[in-house]
Amino acid sequence: MTEKVYFDHNATTAIDKKVLGVMMPYLEMQQGNPTSQHSFGRHARTAIEEAREQVALAIHAHPTEVIFTSGGTEANNMIVHGAAIKNAQSTLVRSNIEHPCVSRPMEALTHQGWHQDLLKVNHEGVISKEAYKNINANNIGLVSVMLANNETGAIQDMSNLSNFAKEKKALSHTDAVQAFGKIDVRFDDMHIDAMTLSSHKIYGPQGVGALILNKRSDIEPLIYGGGQEKNLRSGTENIAAIVGFGKACELISESMKITSTHTRELQKTLEMSLKELGAVIFAENVARLSNTTFFAFKDIEGSTLLTALDKKGFAIASGSACSSVNKEPSHVLLAMGIDEDLARGALRISFGNQNTIHEVNNFMETLKQELQTLKQLTAIAA
Repeated sequence: MTEKVYFDHNATTAIDKKVLGVMMPYLEMQQGNPTSQHSFGRHARTAIEEAREQVALAIHAHPTEVIFTSGGTEANNMIVHGAAIKNAQSTLVRSNIEHPCVSRPMEALTHQGWHQDLLKVNHEGVISKEAYKNINANNIGLVSVMLANNETGAIQDMSNLSNFAKEKKALSHTDAVQAFGKIDVRFDDMHIDAMTLSSHKIYGPQGVGALILNKRSDIEPLIYGGGQEKNLRSGTENIAAIVGFGKACELISESMKITSTHTRELQKTLEMSLKELGAVIFAENVARLSNTTFFAFKDIEGSTLLTALDKKGFAIASGSACSSVNKEPSHVLLAMGIDEDLARGALRISFGNQNTIHEVNNFMETLKQELQTLKQLTAIAA
């Protein structure tokens, strides 16, 4: 049986055994509703508040700034809708490479009276200071720029976001889902209003995340009901998942430097070999996440190559996991001005803490073979 190798950690990560260990009591036994006043309820509430402190400590925020959600998508929708409703018919500003869970709610709001303006990235996928100067709107309700792109791994300068938002008296937000756990993320030093995190990107459980909201910021709730999570996200909390998220934050803070050094070595080895085969590596000349490589080969269909590699036991991606069913080229690469045919061939490898040099070397051997096969088939067809 072919050994399976997982190279898609930007999509999701396997839950850490230590994380699962702290979750199990809350899955196996009656823990009570966190809003109940009896001992069962108080115990559940204590567990949630301890997890809140763990999340806050990991990103240098105050525990009162942590609002638990069902994941990154909900947190991003919460800040977009919450900021928009607070400032009726204002302009919502985002980069043109944002994840769909930021771009689509903004686009939906344009049909309800709000306006949208885009910060355009350069050929390397980075927003320059000049791009901010090109935004002329005055009544801006929200500016959202992802910290690290989920496809290219390119890292944005948060000081440009912060300065621009303050100048425009707008709320500032970053989707830090991909950055957290791979680089040092400090909410206090960014001087922004809001940040999105997700548990399952850092070896925690799926179905839980957080919106970090500055204590001075005011938004409208996304979900109304019993008033949980500072009246911003009503609904009985998922105790087990929240406890797991807290533990994952604690563990990732301890291991991040070791893991990033390890994945950087894997990345260097991979990209050296890819270049020898003639691959184009996107955003390679700017600061990137140490685990992420987005590449393509001229005249090679990405989906065909992905399927061939999957059959040989290598799980990689063609871009964002949430958009992988879309057959269109990566919107991130098109925004960067990459040729559409080349973009159509793009593939992403994203390493995790358990990947090895041996796996990378085996992957490259398989990739060489599959490329030769595809080129031969293309020559025959021509």
